[in-house]
Amino acid sequence: MSKHKYAIGLDFGTESGRAVLVDVTDGQEVASAVHAYDDGVIDQVLPGTGAELPQDFALQNPADYIEVLRVTIPAVLRESGVDARDVIGLGTDFTACTMLPIDGTGTPLCQKPEWRENPYAWVKIWKHHAAQPEANRLNEIAEARGEAWLPRYGGKISSEWLFPKIWETLNQAPEVYQAADRFIEAADWIVLQMTGQERRNSCTAGYKAIWHKREGYPGDGLFAALDPRLEHVVDEKLSRQIYPLGDRAGGLTPAMAELTRLQPGTAVSIGNVDAHVSVPAATVVEPGRMVIIMGTSNCHMVLGTEEHAVPGMCGVVEDGIIAGFHGYEAGQSCVGDHFAWFVKNCAPAEYQDEAVKQGIDLHRLLEARAAQQKPGEHGLLALDWWNGNRSVLVDVDLTGMLLGTTLTTKAEDVYRALIEATAYGTRMIIDTFEANGVAVDEIVACGGLPERNKLLMQIYADVTGREIKISASHQTPALGSAMFGAVAAGATAGGYDTIVDAARHMARLKDEVYRPVAEHSAVYDEIYAEYERLHDYFGRGENDVMKRLKALKARVQAGS
Repeated sequence: MSKHKYAIGLDFGTESGRAVLVDVTDGQEVASAVHAYDDGVIDQVLPGTGAELPQDFALQNPADYIEVLRVTIPAVLRESGVDARDVIGLGTDFTACTMLPIDGTGTPLCQKPEWRENPYAWVKIWKHHAAQPEANRLNEIAEARGEAWLPRYGGKISSEWLFPKIWETLNQAPEVYQAADRFIEAADWIVLQMTGQERRNSCTAGYKAIWHKREGYPGDGLFAALDPRLEHVVDEKLSRQIYPLGDRAGGLTPAMAELTRLQPGTAVSIGNVDAHVSVPAATVVEPGRMVIIMGTSNCHMVLGTEEHAVPGMCGVVEDGIIAGFHGYEAGQSCVGDHFAWFVKNCAPAEYQDEAVKQGIDLHRLLEARAAQQKPGEHGLLALDWWNGNRSVLVDVDLTGMLLGTTLTTKAEDVYRALIEATAYGTRMIIDTFEANGVAVDEIVACGGLPERNKLLMQIYADVTGREIKISASHQTPALGSAMFGAVAAGATAGGYDTIVDAARHMARLKDEVYRPVAEHSAVYDEIYAEYERLHDYFGRGENDVMKRLKALKARVQAGS
């Protein structure tokens, strides 16, 4: 055994899961491994059945999560040469809301032969948007009833969250609802598999399931008003026992120890969410510093000392990120996915040839060409709603838009306009926070995009008018999970007693800082004013053409 102690962070993402082995003393990332989900995001055809899925479905196979444990943990032990006896703790994070129905033994219904062909028996991931009708109705009823919790969630519950997804299952597949002993977040299910203990975490409960530290869940009267069959949904299908972040969920079971090559009894922390767990890993343990996790989507996290109602936010939860603070969350549903869509579908063949000739990918080529432009030079303006709007409009039925194209518009013009659109969306979120009493003085960015796209980061600094610092970790969520694993182990085992202590020793920033350029910001202020007009015109009901076109598309496809 070594005098060094280690923790493993497990980050379950949209397309893959990863493990990072971290030295508890200083946060050094000793080894990492990634495993792509075999079934990936299931949004077209249900695996093994050939059955086509309805519009707006996005599912996963929970067997892929177990494969992440089986493949990645032994891999980081092999790569590092670390003795399993020196691994003191494990932490996990998931995208959210990612939920699934299970039976009384914790087995997902989709793994049982009688339910495998029913899509409602599978995992619904965060970007499953087929529950929008239920979300709309829930919001209408909650507003009519004057539910006191509604302002804490910006006035709207998203279709991505737990109760709309459960209600959708009840409406569309009541047989699955009846067969489910419980509905559970994947973040809690993986902890159940690892420890044998069901320990529902306060983060997903607070942000995605309308749970409040002091008030609990909404009363049964609300659920009865939604649907009489839902009146006792909390007691019948969930649990009122919620556990705080940083707690020890339990120890690794002998079966899981054998699967992962770790020691039985190794401490496992309460589950967490990928965005929220990134905040302390990005050195942020105090108010006024926004953490943006930038990847396929953006999540915006900031701490406050008071609870404020902020229109269109994903939520404010006491102790939801760091104990002792109110944690605020907002987000954008389409960022990296935005650029990937363009490269896949719109980049001309000669650009692809040029990228091959230079030995770079298309993103790098387009970034380099777009970086040669001045703000406003391309004459374009886009709305960043290719996958709906999470904040501040909370409407998945909104769609993307590009304005100002001419016969001289080039691919790099559009690519830059799409980057700028996501920066405007972030500024809209920041402005809304600040207008409602939540300060945002500085930005710390983490995730895949800050590592790859310097143009994007400079545009964000110019558009928001704020300095942007970068997390030193290439895998900030996994580092954050490892930090919580160290907290679950505790100081007596070589870890830490609080996440603040862990952050002081294990989290770091890079030296590079993106600072706004005054002349760029002045131009972007002008364009942002136009963005605001379009944002409200198409997003707040004055012109619902996006929704009418989407409904027409669905009607035509259904009839074909």
